[in-house]
Amino acid sequence: MSTVHPSAVIEDGAVIGDGCQIGPFCLVGADVVLGANVVLKSHVVVTGDTHIDDDTVVFAFSVIGEIPQDLKFGGEKTALRIGKRNRIREHVTMNTGTAGGGGVTRVGDDGLFMAGCHIAHDAQVGNRVIVVNSTAIAGHCVIEDDVIIGGLCGIHQWVRIGQGAIIGALSMVTNDVVPHGLVMGPRGTLDGLNLVGLKRKGVARADITALRAAFQSLKDGEGTFHDRAQRLADESDSVYVQQMVTFILGQTDRNFLTPR
Repeated sequence: MSTVHPSAVIEDGAVIGDGCQIGPFCLVGADVVLGANVVLKSHVVVTGDTHIDDDTVVFAFSVIGEIPQDLKFGGEKTALRIGKRNRIREHVTMNTGTAGGGGVTRVGDDGLFMAGCHIAHDAQVGNRVIVVNSTAIAGHCVIEDDVIIGGLCGIHQWVRIGQGAIIGALSMVTNDVVPHGLVMGPRGTLDGLNLVGLKRKGVARADITALRAAFQSLKDGEGTFHDRAQRLADESDSVYVQQMVTFILGQTDRNFLTPR
């Protein structure tokens, strides 16, 4: 059985899973689907074609599933899909997609989205992502698994951030970030690797050593950044190095933050 506060508004057509708790003054739109044990604390708006999967908690004054903040949006039907066990804190906004960007904004499982952060249209956010207070992720960004983005950051539209990267607070990121990269500065620069994150995950010392050597090669090697990555792809047998170079050699609409 779900619990719905008398002051909450549940529009006809909404699907409410078992064990949900919908607090005071919440609004759940007609096309919304809530999985089992979803909690809407209070004053939460969930609207649009939005699905929130099991055990996700949304805190007060968040607005989930509103239309994109994109002047090209023409009212087409688009969607937002949010995974399991996310913690979406106060005043967070997450928008649906646009027809030009694939139509679906996606958020994975086990994320923490701190107060005031924004996930824009067509963003693709992976699992176990942490977005700290008042950070804005712009449209069409790809944020891979295990990324941490510090407070008051701006992630430019179309940017990709590779798995395990960490972005320091107050950074403006305008180009792609390699997996496990460490970015710092008002105009973010690639300053190294997220060694703390790699060690916390229990990555083998040999792989960390290989990554450090690869990073040095990307920084100081001959040829273009792309040429250096291609050489690493041909030479290294480390899974983590191959993950990095596959990311670099993959299709992108942005340049890369390169090592200083």
